[in-house]
Amino acid sequence: MDQQNLLARITVDPRIFGGKPIVRGRRLAVEHVLGMLAAGDTPQSIVEAYPWLEQLDVQACLVYARRVVGHERVEPFIVDTAE
Repeated sequence: MDQQNLLARITVDPRIFGGKPIVRGRRLAVEHVLGMLAAGDTPQSIVEAYPWLEQLDVQACLVYARRVVGHERVEPFIVDTAE
């Protein structure tokens, strides 16, 4: 499945979690899926925990996160120590 089709699985509904990105309009935030992955859960264990969730939904969360991080810019904080 291409990235555009995966990203279509990520939606925003201002009535759910204050408009945070969610998976297919359900009450599961992208950040929650990413947090489970970061904690060491496997995509398979996440899918097993949420019967309606599909492996492609987990992949969509990763694609979404990569897109968001890909647009971030970090500006270094420069301190003048020549004084």
